[in-house]
Amino acid sequence: MARLFVAVAALALLATACGETSSDAAKDDGKDGKGSGSSGSYDGKGIGLAYDIGGQGDQSFNDAAHAGYERARKDFGIGGVDMEPGDGESSADKVQRIEQLARQGYDPVIGVGFIYAPAIQEVAKKFPDTTFGIVDDNTVKAGNVADLVFHEEQGSYLAGVAAAKATKADHVGFIGGVDIPIIHKFEAGFVQGVKSVDPKIKIEKRYLTEKPEEGGFASPDKGQDAASGQLEAGADVLYHAAGLSGQGVIQEAGSQRKWAIGVDSDQYKQKALAKYRKYILGSALKDVGGAVYDLAGSVVKGKPMTGTQRYDLRSGRVGFADSNPAYRDMKEVVAAVEQAKRDIVDGKVEVSARP
Repeated sequence: MARLFVAVAALALLATACGETSSDAAKDDGKDGKGSGSSGSYDGKGIGLAYDIGGQGDQSFNDAAHAGYERARKDFGIGGVDMEPGDGESSADKVQRIEQLARQGYDPVIGVGFIYAPAIQEVAKKFPDTTFGIVDDNTVKAGNVADLVFHEEQGSYLAGVAAAKATKADHVGFIGGVDIPIIHKFEAGFVQGVKSVDPKIKIEKRYLTEKPEEGGFASPDKGQDAASGQLEAGADVLYHAAGLSGQGVIQEAGSQRKWAIGVDSDQYKQKALAKYRKYILGSALKDVGGAVYDLAGSVVKGKPMTGTQRYDLRSGRVGFADSNPAYRDMKEVVAAVEQAKRDIVDGKVEVSARP
């Protein structure tokens, strides 16, 4: 994906040795940081956002964060800069990216993804007056850090119910980007949801890589190959939790006129997937953008969120998207998903976070 580099001298240091600066950084427009919701008390430069592997344009996890970043800047009248990860970067590069955002005066500084935990753990100590946020990790414990975590298994349970009600072959598939605990939660919820409808339904399972640096979240070709294998095995509904790699899953399912279920963002609405959207049954939503927005708003208003902030179905930050008219026409499927949602919120169903 082509990128526009920011030529502003104040941002040049940010781009050095710690990834590219998104073209949206150019929209900082020299704002003084005194947002409309701050009553003049906010003196930061705006939001500093560091993307996870795959970067902006993944139509999923990172794009969800970007949406919240843009909405916060607009609603609160603040500036901001968002930054891409570098290819094959080291842990030191992540530390440098987070530190430079803080040093430049951005507040909050948010790392999108658990890979930023060590960097935020280190940098937050150096900048006690800056609020830091990290998505998908709750191991960083500091008075100026907000751990933004989700009950991904709950949204995945709904995806499992939808898949089980929609399959005609009694055979579905799950494709995870990387074989790590956070993605195991997606698998666990999905499998439990499928089995709640019919324990006899066969479930294919596949992880693309063992480690994030091996491309599990950033390789559409790997996702396409995995999807091809599961469809060939007989599955007719595929659910992915694979970031950018999920584009390949959706493309392969769509090309074979089989159902795909997206993740994190409402992938039915993604322009890059428009050709295949009629085959996107729905998406297990994880409102990363809402979490980014919440944290930015708390800082602007002078009451920064800190500690673990956990989002679930009850909060509305986890759910299942129903944008596809074809899905809404499947009344039995919709009813089953809605009932499952009520059962989870009411405490009648407890969704496991482990396979």
